[in-house]
Amino acid sequence: MCAASQLDKSTLEEGPGFAPRFDAAGLIVCVTLEAGTREVLMVAYMNSEALAKTIETGIVYYWSRSRKALWRKGDTSGQVQKLLALRVDCDQDALLLEVEVGGDGNACHTGRKSCFYRKLEPDGRTLAHLAK
Repeated sequence: MCAASQLDKSTLEEGPGFAPRFDAAGLIVCVTLEAGTREVLMVAYMNSEALAKTIETGIVYYWSRSRKALWRKGDTSGQVQKLLALRVDCDQDALLLEVEVGGDGNACHTGRKSCFYRKLEPDGRTLAHLAK
């Protein structure tokens, strides 16, 4: 990894260097999807330690903003996420992880496969729950 602040726009966007841009809180947004189905499972954040441990171990770590702590997904639920691919967006301030999910295959703490289990109805005010 190289420091994003040391790269010009063209190099950051088109160059081969991995230079993740963390926000002022030291975090980068991470969209996680199941590799086999391409279903979005969750959106979370990583700090530099979580990202480094994920790359080093091949098991996904996140930063919990509410607990202010590093956590390895699946430590309590068994839903360990094995990293299959990591992508970075054009300006390197968002990550896309493709994972294989262990345990029961769910990713959401509510017991659902995906954290995106609600859909806004056409009335624009009502949320419908998708099947569990």
